Amino acid sequence: MTAEQLLTADLDSVGDARPEESPMVAAIRTSWALVEPQAEDVARYFYATLFAHAPQTRELFPVNMEVQRSRLLRALVHVVHMCDKPAELFPFVEQLGRDHRKFGVLTEHYDAVGYALVTAVGAFAGDAWTPEVHKAWTDAYAMVAAAMTRAASAERGPASWLGRVVAHERLGWDLATITVQTSEPLPYRAGQYVSVETPQRPRLWRYLSPANAPREDNTLTFHVRAVHGGWVSRAIVAHSRVGDTWRIGPAMGRMFVDPQSDREVLMVAGGTGAAPIKALVEDLTRRQNPPRTQVFVGGRSWDDLYDFPALRKMSYDNPWLDVVPVVERDDSESGAEIGTLADVVTRYGSWADHDVIVCGSPAMIRATVSRMLVAGTPLDRIRYDPFTLD
Repeated sequence: MTAEQLLTADLDSVGDARPEESPMVAAIRTSWALVEPQAEDVARYFYATLFAHAPQTRELFPVNMEVQRSRLLRALVHVVHMCDKPAELFPFVEQLGRDHRKFGVLTEHYDAVGYALVTAVGAFAGDAWTPEVHKAWTDAYAMVAAAMTRAASAERGPASWLGRVVAHERLGWDLATITVQTSEPLPYRAGQYVSVETPQRPRLWRYLSPANAPREDNTLTFHVRAVHGGWVSRAIVAHSRVGDTWRIGPAMGRMFVDPQSDREVLMVAGGTGAAPIKALVEDLTRRQNPPRTQVFVGGRSWDDLYDFPALRKMSYDNPWLDVVPVVERDDSESGAEIGTLADVVTRYGSWADHDVIVCGSPAMIRATVSRMLVAGTPLDRIRYDPFTLD
């Protein structure tokens, strides 16, 4: 996951009201509010400054900057905004630091990015760019960069793994499952996600969750939906071929079922969010005493529940597991619950005594988590990884 995924998800507003801001964060947010309407121009200025100041950084980015242009800048801004939430921010940016080793990022690259960020925002902030605001941006970015570089320096594992595509199955015009076998074991936990680079889109990375718990044969199966405007997802669905070599980054994410908890579990999956849920359920089947687990898997129509049969079979084989299909519209008399996942899950209750995991698009996560909080689910019982599809 990159920082832009965290930004695009923008789940910072889910949950309790923001605590009182520190002067540093208040200065950053106030100045950015003035600059944000010109974000596209700021992004162009940012990259022009970065590549002029540190030409060697250009090779870290894809040849076509159309997709990339605004992402890094907006992501940096969002992460800097979170400096008043260190408990949430720093585990995430430490993961980012370890993940960015795959790009060959060096300490001087962080310095160059920080210089370009402060220069670009300052150029568009006008009279609001006071010495105090300049210092706030500089100090906040320095905190983030220091955490990332420390984590990267402490990591001793590979920066990335090579994997060969061994299966590619089209489930529809916009959906495919792809199985990749890595040459060496890639350490990950069920529910986590990895970044992938494909030969069809070099230097454009996409973030995918394996739909399986770790296997002895080092294979990972991914569910990929081609999203509108998604350069990488569309290429994976339409053009991946058996024999392709993928590069895979280290595992990230904090979704898991706590083996020390004695609570029952609720899992909510929308779209290809079914992939990490399936991996988590598979992992539970390996436990001696798995918790009672309720899974809601949803889509707009029955056709969107592409993996429901596999999940339902798992429920038949495991009496502790119950799987409920949810569709927003149903013309097939399938017996599914009707409504959005947020509607249906909260219709069943508050789930206050459960550990909750939510997977899906940022909009689905935002809607479901918000409704659950209103219904009475404690925020600290809910786990989700806010990242987008492309």
